[in-house]
Amino acid sequence: MAVTLNDVEHIARLARLSFTDQEKQRLAGELNTILDYMEQLNSVPTDHVEPLSHVIDLQSVLRDDIRVPGLSREEALRNAPMHDEEFFRVPKVIAHR
Repeated sequence: MAVTLNDVEHIARLARLSFTDQEKQRLAGELNTILDYMEQLNSVPTDHVEPLSHVIDLQSVLRDDIRVPGLSREEALRNAPMHDEEFFRVPKVIAHR
């Protein structure tokens, strides 16, 4: 399957790009080169190769989720610059006109 100038023009139209005739020729050649490499990859025997999600063996760097007790309301409010008995107090952020 070869990429033609019509294919390049169609792709350019879809992407809302414009190219000169010289650029279209170059792009058609580059796209055909990419397709040739894909054909080479298709010829590689992969019958006994297991599918991979990554090429290297990855381990999670995140810790396990372990449930721990949270802060009490008093502890959470202790260092708040403004609070009442139950809630953080914050400056008003919506101004009425």
